[in-house]
Amino acid sequence: MGAWKATTSLHESVERSARILFDYCKKNDWAGFDPYDALNSRLFAITPFSRSKICRILFTQIMKRLPVNIRPLLSVPKGQNPKAIALFLAGGIKLSRLGLLDQVENHIGVMTERLVSLRSEKTPYWSWGYNFPWQTRTILVPRGTPNLVCTTFAANALLDAYEASRESRYLIMAASAAEYILNELYWTDGGSVSCFAYPLPSSRTKVHNANFLGSALLCRVYRLCGDEKFIEPALKVARYSASMQQDDGSWYYGELPTQRWIDNFHTGYNLCALKSLSQSSGTSEFAPNINSGFNFYKEHFFTEDGAPKYFHDRIYPIDIHSVAQSIITPLTLNDRDMDNIELAYSVFRWALQNMWDESGYFHYQIHRYFKIKISYLRWSQSWMLLALSTLLEHCDNTALGTHGN
Repeated sequence: MGAWKATTSLHESVERSARILFDYCKKNDWAGFDPYDALNSRLFAITPFSRSKICRILFTQIMKRLPVNIRPLLSVPKGQNPKAIALFLAGGIKLSRLGLLDQVENHIGVMTERLVSLRSEKTPYWSWGYNFPWQTRTILVPRGTPNLVCTTFAANALLDAYEASRESRYLIMAASAAEYILNELYWTDGGSVSCFAYPLPSSRTKVHNANFLGSALLCRVYRLCGDEKFIEPALKVARYSASMQQDDGSWYYGELPTQRWIDNFHTGYNLCALKSLSQSSGTSEFAPNINSGFNFYKEHFFTEDGAPKYFHDRIYPIDIHSVAQSIITPLTLNDRDMDNIELAYSVFRWALQNMWDESGYFHYQIHRYFKIKISYLRWSQSWMLLALSTLLEHCDNTALGTHGN
């Protein structure tokens, strides 16, 4: 792993890892492959298999699970993903506040212009989608089609940029994204159910992390803009998904029979979004949901040696996205337990020992009998950069002195 890791403090290890990872991503022009980018294959596109839903699903799943990267052989190009750019922007802003990134204005300008160039076309709103088509169990979502998750992460990064620079156009763009969610994705059955459509406006499935993420963005825009039209729909949607929390504190991914799984990072999304929307709206009504949800999170998503689990009921695969979220979630909820900082550090320590590559990036997954060492810019590196910058942000030098090596 490098001699520096054994001789520097844990805090210095985080800082150095963040610097190396930032430089790695910058050298790659913030572009790369993605676990779900199989349908970007130019070779697959010219085959008759590309017209079959089953073949599209199988091809994507096979490519995602292969331990070797054959994308160059299949003419899958590296790409810039709006969600990754948003995470790089958010992480870079945190590093700049700590004095670890020179020319913050330049970084903000470069990343926001990337978001501008990657916005979804043919829509009056500022909104974003993935840079690859993706096949769900029911529909094919075309490349670049706006969706709630991409849009919320991009808009939140723009709000971070606004708060760092006070550049009004960033707030205007984020408010437009909130308008997109409110006007195009918000739906109600006329009774007690209010949700956000995901992944398309026509897809009225009840996906809880999408509901919470959208609600949190609307509340944050409300706090910064003061436009009250955002607040009530946001709270209605959040209340619905909060009401679907299980007795043990967990949430299923969604309410369809095919969505009844419980995983690490979507649970983390739920908890962090609930904390954000509570702060932005000034409500404490979701405190019991956060408390019971975080208790479930801590009890079910970590092994004894600090490895973060993907699913609540089994260890493998250990996924770098879950690693990143297992750093971010405890830090976001640090006001509930001071041991959360130690938990975040233990996850980082484990990741550095088991998933760090000497080339300057983090591996994708560890399975029981093999490891997938492929570098994925959105899924892996952008999330880990945000996690490391969040860890550094939460810990001053006085507190860090107690953690040792």
